[in-house]
Amino acid sequence: MLESLRVENLALIEKEEIEFAEGLNVLTGETGAGKSIILGALDLALGGKADRRMVRDPERDAYVEAVFSLDESEEERLRAADFEPEDGQLIFSRKIKGAKSQARLNGETVPAARLKKAGELLLDIYGQNEHQSLSDPKKHLPLLDEFVKKDLNPVLEKLAPVYKKYTSIRKKLSEADIDESQRKRDISYYSHVSEEIEDAGLKPGEDEELEAKNKKMAGSEKVAQNLSDVQNLLFGEEDVLSLIGESQRNLASIADYDDSVADLGKTLGDAYDILENFSHELIGAAENLTFDPAEFDQVTRRLDLINDLKQKYGRTIEDIFKTKEEADEKLEQLNDHENYVAGLKKELADASNDLNDLCEKAENIRKNGAKVLEEKVKESLKNLNFLKADFEVEISRTSYSAGGFNAGQFLISTNPGESLKPLSQVASGGEMSRIMLALKTVLASADDIKTMIFDEIDTGISGRTASAVARELKKVSAGRQVILITHLPQIAALSDRHFLIEKSATNDSTVSSIRPLNEDEITDELARMIGGDVITDAVRESARELREKAE
Repeated sequence: MLESLRVENLALIEKEEIEFAEGLNVLTGETGAGKSIILGALDLALGGKADRRMVRDPERDAYVEAVFSLDESEEERLRAADFEPEDGQLIFSRKIKGAKSQARLNGETVPAARLKKAGELLLDIYGQNEHQSLSDPKKHLPLLDEFVKKDLNPVLEKLAPVYKKYTSIRKKLSEADIDESQRKRDISYYSHVSEEIEDAGLKPGEDEELEAKNKKMAGSEKVAQNLSDVQNLLFGEEDVLSLIGESQRNLASIADYDDSVADLGKTLGDAYDILENFSHELIGAAENLTFDPAEFDQVTRRLDLINDLKQKYGRTIEDIFKTKEEADEKLEQLNDHENYVAGLKKELADASNDLNDLCEKAENIRKNGAKVLEEKVKESLKNLNFLKADFEVEISRTSYSAGGFNAGQFLISTNPGESLKPLSQVASGGEMSRIMLALKTVLASADDIKTMIFDEIDTGISGRTASAVARELKKVSAGRQVILITHLPQIAALSDRHFLIEKSATNDSTVSSIRPLNEDEITDELARMIGGDVITDAVRESARELREKAE
């Protein structure tokens, strides 16, 4: 379950930490107090989109952290999905700093998508407008599939690769549907491809070896040219050694007149010796440097050929080999076209039979599950004040897919004597909310998810219906954790833990805060929800009675 949620510097929240309980956790407060910010913060912690506009003070980091305590089944489910809980916990965190965000799972930096994947294994969030999805029949079959997933998923795991094989064979058959003139053109093309690659005589890794050799040889040419330039500069027409020798002789002729001149002559002699040694080493380096222009040209031409083949047939030599294999395979098919097509038709028939068998298994599971779902949903609808409602899952057949060949939609009749019709033609907004709650209640019984979150499930309902919704939510919270935002006192009165969200102005800024309420404070909040601005003794007494009835 969700143990705690920590929020810092986000929207209207400066710094809050909420500790949730098992059972029914209720969040209430005035309109605009910031109730939805709490769910927004949780969504962010679980990998939702990070928007820097959410940050309260742009000079500081925004931070959210959600801590989940796990039972054995949750740990097992997480490990099966390649997550590693630590000490029975999984800690989600998100930091927003400027335009960047950082996601962590148990302290390890991960992509936000990984947070989202882990979160989907631990809780189910029912948003304010989710009931609108019931108007789209395409969303109905996935809800049925969720109800029967333990039996259905093993079949779908087998079905998906069979469907992939089936579509692949159909594609090959379609491509093979050509006339004689096209067949001959294709034979000519694939023959050319195969022969061109064959004639090239490529070897694995040859391109890398040649590129390295080419680079070295190109470098050798540059080195040889530069060494030659140095040799010409120092020992060409104006030989530096000859000039230094002549300079030495000039200095020697005047050395007797000045001792310092003798020292200059000695220094120049040392320079002559150093330069003479350098001359010998330069000649040796040039002689030892090997550069064969003919070989360089041969390597360059070979690389050009390989690069030309890469441009036509693939980025690597391995890709080129694969292209030749495919060309040879195509040639074999084209040269024996009739037998090839006949073989494909047999493969397609076999794959179609296998696919059809699996689709029928999936359909049977869905139909059997639909009967159970119908009865459970009708019972749940009755509990939600649809006293004479009828509900049916209509399953039909459509084209093959990786999920089978079924389509489905929910039909309902909310009044006696009315025929069953699609939901979108019958239900109002408030009714849609209750129908979705009925489905969620039933699906929860077949699900391992231990935490459910409802954002204003009470939209469009009041009176006796509100009491019925409250009782159903309380039933859902038995053995699991339910967290919900509500405006209805009938629902809030049933809380196991009640949180009040308040908005206040401090230091020229608006701040939202959240705190758990004790019993007296719960009565006061229920009175506010019942009476609005005017809370009389009678309203307070009504609130007390509502809470006592709930207990």
